[in-house]
Amino acid sequence: MNETIQALTIAGFDSGGGAGMQADLKTFQERIVFGTSVLTALPIQNTQGVKKVYDIPIEAIQDQLEIIKEDFKISAVKTGMLFTAEITQLVSTFLRNTDFGPLVIDPVMIAKSGHALLKETAVTALVEELLPQAMVITPNIPEAEVIANRTISTKEDMLTAAKEIQLLGVKNVVIKGGHHLEGTQSTDLLLLEDGQADWLSAPRIATKNTHGTGCTFSACITAELAKGRSVREAVHTTKGFIQAAIADGIQVGFGNGPTNHWAFRKVEYSEKY
Repeated sequence: MNETIQALTIAGFDSGGGAGMQADLKTFQERIVFGTSVLTALPIQNTQGVKKVYDIPIEAIQDQLEIIKEDFKISAVKTGMLFTAEITQLVSTFLRNTDFGPLVIDPVMIAKSGHALLKETAVTALVEELLPQAMVITPNIPEAEVIANRTISTKEDMLTAAKEIQLLGVKNVVIKGGHHLEGTQSTDLLLLEDGQADWLSAPRIATKNTHGTGCTFSACITAELAKGRSVREAVHTTKGFIQAAIADGIQVGFGNGPTNHWAFRKVEYSEKY
């Protein structure tokens, strides 16, 4: 029997089940990868927003990382909400000394409700210590503006910012274009390690149910890399996965609802049969 492919998410919690660790594990499962997890922070949230965030003791995060290392063969790892400089430094040091396969960074900074999910003091640690270890980083436009320290208004700005982020040490950069509201297309940029740029476009969908899109997007890339796919293959699969997840939305809660993690399975099934 072949060994089951395993991946790890290092992320925060979502009481409502649409984002964070829960979204990551659902995505891993849909991509036929066994998901493990390390909890970094405990946001209390639902579709209407983050109400408060409880700290997880730093020793508990260290213990979780060690227990995963002790028992699982991790083929790819992603980071989501790291929250503080101390947590970011801990995770950076651990991953530097542990072979968990390619690292995907989702630089989670601000919730859709506006609640900060990465303290300002942690941005420097993220940029200086974690980015140089990463295979892929997946910022949205506001996050890319912070990391690259520039305004992004056009596709040319996206490409320039991606090149500047790449200079920080991360090999491949995906800047998600969903925050650009003009036009009928949602266009993402993939800047590969060799300098090639792919533009991935899909029809923009009029919906408020986009909670957890960033987590889901980076988790899908992680799962595909764990299976041995190239970065280009992983990102192109992910574009289809997230498009299906948004198009076939889930109606729960009274705020920004979640994406549909099983939607791509339905698309794949219909194409096959």
